[in-house]
Amino acid sequence: MIPANTFPALGNSFFPQETLLMGAGPVPQPPSVKQANTHIASHLGQRMNEVVEQLKAMARYAFQTTTPWVFGLSGPGSAAAEMAIGNLVHRRSRVLAISSGHFGLRMCEMARRHQAKVVLFEFDGREAFPLDRLRALLEQQVFDVVTLVHGETSSTTLNPDLPEIAALCKKQRALVVVDTVCTLGTTEVLMDNWQLDVVFCGGQKGLSSIPGVSLIAFSNEAWERVVQRTFTPTQWCYDALLAKEFWHHHRYHYTAPVNGIFALHEALRLLNEETLPLRIQRHRQSSQGVQKVLLQFGLTLAAPLPTRLDAVVGFQLPVWLSSVALIDHLLSQHQVEISASFGSPLLRIGQMGEQCRTANVLRLVTALGESLDALGHPVDLVGALKTVSAQYGHRELLQYD
Repeated sequence: MIPANTFPALGNSFFPQETLLMGAGPVPQPPSVKQANTHIASHLGQRMNEVVEQLKAMARYAFQTTTPWVFGLSGPGSAAAEMAIGNLVHRRSRVLAISSGHFGLRMCEMARRHQAKVVLFEFDGREAFPLDRLRALLEQQVFDVVTLVHGETSSTTLNPDLPEIAALCKKQRALVVVDTVCTLGTTEVLMDNWQLDVVFCGGQKGLSSIPGVSLIAFSNEAWERVVQRTFTPTQWCYDALLAKEFWHHHRYHYTAPVNGIFALHEALRLLNEETLPLRIQRHRQSSQGVQKVLLQFGLTLAAPLPTRLDAVVGFQLPVWLSSVALIDHLLSQHQVEISASFGSPLLRIGQMGEQCRTANVLRLVTALGESLDALGHPVDLVGALKTVSAQYGHRELLQYD
């Protein structure tokens, strides 16, 4: 017999050293979301049906859509991307994959694995989107599906031309599939007004919920395409017609992620209670404060203002200063974590949900200033803390501060 293992309980070895997560995700959770995630119940029955219906209604508000076709998934935002592509794309599909970084390329790869005819349209996310180049391509070729990312966290850039891009694609009746994993709940996303057909997000970023659950919404046009498809998706769990059994008929599909549904419900309840205008304003204000501090510390922001992502702020160190050393110092000396970016010299600070609490931003700024100073890059920490206080007007950002 293979011998058993003996390890200490995480409560004794891991959790007492819990780190403040100020990277690109996952992010800290509000206390009520943590509490919701501790509950367990049957995934079938009237009480769960009511929770699911409420969750879908609150998700519609978050997506800014009236479509009935909202689903939750057991899986990260990439699982939602798989569901979108797997239900709309097959080997005869013509797909245009618009990409400015890692996650745009990920959807391109997903479409290729479904043996679609994929055209990759790459652009520099730091610059204005090349609408004329896209317009010329759409005049030459017809596509069934177009995929793109609203906020590309790998390069910390926002695509503010998403509405115009979608309008061009809809002229030839292409379905527009959009990754809003980091922008939903942090930045304006208007699914219906912008003519987006499939929009998805993960739970662990802008919603400040738990990792491993996600949300997706199909427009009526996209759902009609799903219903009329002539192929069977290769992934059984993410077959939208099967998922409809649980999310719309309250029947068994697979055992739903009950704890995750409760956590998503609470996160969406908080979003609806705060309202999107106030929540977006709060995120913008907090992120701008962090950006001012980074500049005050003599660091370089990764993206210019017109295409700068507020939800995940990218910056670069002086060439002589090691990004690995800074990340290690923050973690070992201050229990604060920020993110690298897929092997590039870019560093990333998250400004999503609970990361925008005043106490967390002040702790981040203090840790960052002290770490830079310790590594030989002197900074004015007192001045930076004054900048943060002035940015927030000495008031808390969330009601549970």
